[in-house]
Amino acid sequence: MSLKIRPKPIAAVLGFCLLALAARPGGAQTIKATDDVGTVFTFPTPPRRIISLAPNVTEILFALGLGDRVIAVTRYCDYPEAALAKPKIGGLLDLDFERIKAFTPDLVIAFRGNPLNALDRLRDLGLPIFALDISGGLDAIPPLIAKIGAVTGRTAQADALLAVLATKEKAVAAALAAAPAAPRVFLSLQGSGLWTFGKPSYFNDLLRRAKASSVTAAIDKTWFEYGREALIRDDPDAIVILARSEDEFRTAVRWYRGPSGVARLHAVRDGRFLFLDQNAASRFGPRLYDTLTDLARLLHPEAFAAPPRR
Repeated sequence: MSLKIRPKPIAAVLGFCLLALAARPGGAQTIKATDDVGTVFTFPTPPRRIISLAPNVTEILFALGLGDRVIAVTRYCDYPEAALAKPKIGGLLDLDFERIKAFTPDLVIAFRGNPLNALDRLRDLGLPIFALDISGGLDAIPPLIAKIGAVTGRTAQADALLAVLATKEKAVAAALAAAPAAPRVFLSLQGSGLWTFGKPSYFNDLLRRAKASSVTAAIDKTWFEYGREALIRDDPDAIVILARSEDEFRTAVRWYRGPSGVARLHAVRDGRFLFLDQNAASRFGPRLYDTLTDLARLLHPEAFAAPPRR
């Protein structure tokens, strides 16, 4: 999807939520919201049969208390645990169109990564596709939550969630106010090779907020495999490893310490390896605020009384 949405402050987003609902006689709600391709959605009552086409959308729906209205998700939707029990309608790219139609949803919420031609085909089937194209750093998450809250009639819940996230963000900023100089880090995706991120990734924003910087921040690629010689030249202060478990993290550490050609790095010799939960960190949703907190604690433990979350 090609739309570019400018992130808005949380306070502004809260105001947007209130404009999405119009009162009806008897206290019922008329839902009116516009998606990121300009389609206006109007519902006489909040939709009750919702399909999510992305893991981060699923997480937001559950966070807004809509788990009982989610009737199907993708096979990658594994958080919260209750999402695992929902029927599956394919993946982000290989959606099962007929199965989605058979569920007769009131609302289908799509996100960046779902192919435009797939969404067009679903629209041709007469399905209500609410397409979201919001991207950027941490400031882009509140508008995403606000729009999902608006189209589902959960603006109050969205307001409450946004307030919690704002508190987490402020707590990190306050803790790091007097933190020393920012360490230079290499963020590594667990697995063979030196897979990392570049300039377009939201990880740059997370690291900046955690008072750190990435040695690959200037490279204009989202995810790519970095060269060993380049990493040796960069010689980062720490290596942050995105892994799905402690076991995977330890496997990655062994790779760095083995005959990989990067054992001479100061971070490797000093054992400066930091574990970051891959599942939470790879979802563009509320848990990125927990990822920010984890990063800040890992990189500046002296600024926090409690140890990092595991």
